[in-house]
Amino acid sequence: MTQKIRKAVFPAAGLGTRFLPATKATPKEMLCLVDKPLIQYGVEEAVAAGCTEIIIVTGRGKTTMEDHFDKSFELEATLAAKNKTALLEIARSVSKLAKITYTRQSEPLGLGHAVLQAKEIVGNEPFAVLLPDDIVDAKVPCMKQMVEAFEQTGSSILGSEVVEGAAIQNYGCLAVTPDPNNPRLLAVSDMVEKPKPEEAPSQNAIIGRYILTPRIFEMLETITPGAGGELQLTDGIKALLKYEKVYGFTYDGKRHDAGDKLGFLKATVEFGLKHDKLGADFRSWLKQFPL
Repeated sequence: MTQKIRKAVFPAAGLGTRFLPATKATPKEMLCLVDKPLIQYGVEEAVAAGCTEIIIVTGRGKTTMEDHFDKSFELEATLAAKNKTALLEIARSVSKLAKITYTRQSEPLGLGHAVLQAKEIVGNEPFAVLLPDDIVDAKVPCMKQMVEAFEQTGSSILGSEVVEGAAIQNYGCLAVTPDPNNPRLLAVSDMVEKPKPEEAPSQNAIIGRYILTPRIFEMLETITPGAGGELQLTDGIKALLKYEKVYGFTYDGKRHDAGDKLGFLKATVEFGLKHDKLGADFRSWLKQFPL
């Protein structure tokens, strides 16, 4: 019987240099998309997919993430005293999302190295990995779709989308064969990290959603660091291909690269327009601009 996906790892130790000076003292993962920090969207997605334990890989200067998901006695007491029950419930709900564990990545040695820091907490079971700055807007949460695919295959699953033109050089790229019984499942035969467009085996890019079997840790401990001495998660998964099947998965939804300034602005507009309380007024306000 396929093991359940109970744990989700969030690599969140990066410096967020693309958003300087905003991220000089504030973690990129805590930048606010309408009314929630980026990382909360990912945590809610993982919880909706059935994950009960969240593992956040942090680094220096990231303690505000811990404070955000912790109980705030002073804030809750103040809201309760002022009878602001709706706001009190919002504050309380954040600390009740899931069991959250933190581990540190002492040096920025790559995504593979960050995931490896969670080895002892994950243990010998399959787990999810979500990159906080990839925000996926979907009716059925992206990770829930992937968990269902994992339950079908019992193999590692990589979130994937088709990227047009030269943009493929910014992603890990998959060489794939579609599954005849499920066109969303893509059997992976090879992968290339940030290929030149003319050398890309396909236009199927890896996005920031993964389900990995625990053997990935063995691979990450044995692969050779790449450029800058970093351990690439893509290299670890490529090594895993020698022992296990790996699938890409074409999810249903729209991804926003909120780790990029323009992508963050686009996500802000789209999520603002969909907001149940702000959307109508925001749409009306936007109409005054001659576009």
